[in-house]
Amino acid sequence: MAGRLIYLIGPSGSGKDSLLDAARARLAERGCRIVRRVITRSAEAVGEAALGVSPQQFVQMQAQGAFALSWHANGLSYGIPREIEDWLAAGQDVLVNGSRGHLQDTRERYPNVLAILLTVDQAVLRQRLLARGRESLAEIDQRLARNARFGERLLAEDPTVHVLDNSGPLEQTVEQLLACLVEPAACA
Repeated sequence: MAGRLIYLIGPSGSGKDSLLDAARARLAERGCRIVRRVITRSAEAVGEAALGVSPQQFVQMQAQGAFALSWHANGLSYGIPREIEDWLAAGQDVLVNGSRGHLQDTRERYPNVLAILLTVDQAVLRQRLLARGRESLAEIDQRLARNARFGERLLAEDPTVHVLDNSGPLEQTVEQLLACLVEPAACA
């Protein structure tokens, strides 16, 4: 039996990387692999443990068929290594840190994808974005407004997306994620 692609999406600052780090061991116990993305951001950048490559390297990798999925967002390029195909074929579940804007393309390639939207209270998200120090106050406010509109539209257009609220303790969100993987209706 083929594995299942689990596509975690959410606004920048919602805690996707923290959730994946906190859930990593428990997901591995269940035979679920977490994919390391390839990103055109330096490996020294604060954030996820992605493989940082130059834009030229990314284009070469893409041309060589290195990615099962790839997209461009926020001035960066993102790739999901092709090896997920082997893991899925071997019956393993595979969790990727995806893109909200790329969800439809992912659904076309993987019709049985389990899409999970990680949300967070706007005030909490604002504090997280401020603490990161990557953007100006005006950019953060623009991002928050865009995130609110996008989330509402996404859920209206695709009611199969499951929602996890990461406004509370991280361990609570880990438990919700694990429950969602067993029974997607547990996400709410």
